[in-house]
Amino acid sequence: MQSIFLSFPKITFFDILDVVLVAFIIYQLYNLIRGTIAANIFIGFAVIFALNFVVNALHMKLLTAILGKFVDVGIIAVIVVFQQEVRRFLLLVGKNASLQRNKAWWQYFFGKTEAEKNNYARIKPIIDACKSMKQTRTGALIVFAKYYDEQFYQNSCEVMDAKISKRLLESIFQKTSPLHDGAVVISENKIKSASCILPLTEKTDLPAQFGLRHRAGIGVTEANEATAIIISEETGELSYAKQGRVKMNISFAELEKVLNKDF
Repeated sequence: MQSIFLSFPKITFFDILDVVLVAFIIYQLYNLIRGTIAANIFIGFAVIFALNFVVNALHMKLLTAILGKFVDVGIIAVIVVFQQEVRRFLLLVGKNASLQRNKAWWQYFFGKTEAEKNNYARIKPIIDACKSMKQTRTGALIVFAKYYDEQFYQNSCEVMDAKISKRLLESIFQKTSPLHDGAVVISENKIKSASCILPLTEKTDLPAQFGLRHRAGIGVTEANEATAIIISEETGELSYAKQGRVKMNISFAELEKVLNKDF
């Protein structure tokens, strides 16, 4: 009886590291485009590449020639179309490599930071300001940017770089304030800018009562890794936008919960 020997490839530490790094990069790319318009564009590219493979296998010369032109310039087209996403990915890599982020990971495994223990103290001024503006029906749009992209936000904003406080947020959104139109952008535990003009969502299935403030709040979460609080000027209702989706009429208990998670 003939014995059969199965030979398995030798797996080294660097092979495992290679797979882990590729998986990490793919995961980060997925996070960058998840819930944004870029996800639909990526699907469009994938459909074109798949269709090109099919027509090439079926020897459909005309379609192969046409789709082949798109495939030939695929890398250049990806860089042009996904310019913002590429910038955000490089920014993400830079921030992950920073000493501050490495310190955060170290403290995550060996003990919580003081900021984590006292997170409520960080979000309390925001919640208090939202309570006050809800009572007075003051329209507001507060954006929480995970990574502050200066090119994206500062082109149409007043740069502030100020400490977060209830009174400052209230004064910005007062109707007599020159900064009340537009959004406040909060990042790195600071009010980075105010009076920001943001891109509007292109969705057509939104409720009729949604005005420019709600559409801008949804639009910025589609285009960036950000979340947004929207306070309606007509009703005082609070809404929370994330990844292009909006949750309407949230309570302050829900607001505290989502801010603790996302901010």
